[in-house]
Amino acid sequence: MALRNAVMAALLEGEASGYDLAKGFEASVANFWMATPQQLYRELERMEGEGLVSARVVQQERRPNKRLFSLTEAGLEVLRDYILATPAKPLAIRDELMVKVQCVDIGDLDAVRAAVAERVERATAKLARYERLRERLLDGRSEDEYFTQAERIGPYLTLLGGLALERANVQWGEAALKRLDQRAAAH
Repeated sequence: MALRNAVMAALLEGEASGYDLAKGFEASVANFWMATPQQLYRELERMEGEGLVSARVVQQERRPNKRLFSLTEAGLEVLRDYILATPAKPLAIRDELMVKVQCVDIGDLDAVRAAVAERVERATAKLARYERLRERLLDGRSEDEYFTQAERIGPYLTLLGGLALERANVQWGEAALKRLDQRAAAH
């Protein structure tokens, strides 16, 4: 998947500046796609050149002018085509922590334990952010009400995927920490 597809998916929420998109990626799209602000700005420039997004300049007092981007009809068409295309390949995991865990028996158990504990801490923090986003999206409704009433359900479905992933990270990390502690006590 190209970054541009994730950017276009984020722009389905409406017009946004590069800064807004970067924050939005952090808050919602991050549960399935990561990008730095610099990558987003470069991609927006390319997409504007390709006619997939349009930009308008908003004059601001005491701040630099900002550009607000929105999807063009051509961008929507590319996104529709993307939806119809078969995914190129299944999810591939590249996780440096897993490589370290795989090698724990020849290295520093405490260093690996600290890395796993950090993963649990980060996953727990993400879970808290995702739960706050979930509450904002639901806005007092049940999930069933949300799915029948909301204008768009895609953001909530991807949020559910992010929640499941972070819960799995916490569960795995806690189990790994338990086993690493047992191993340290035995040696």
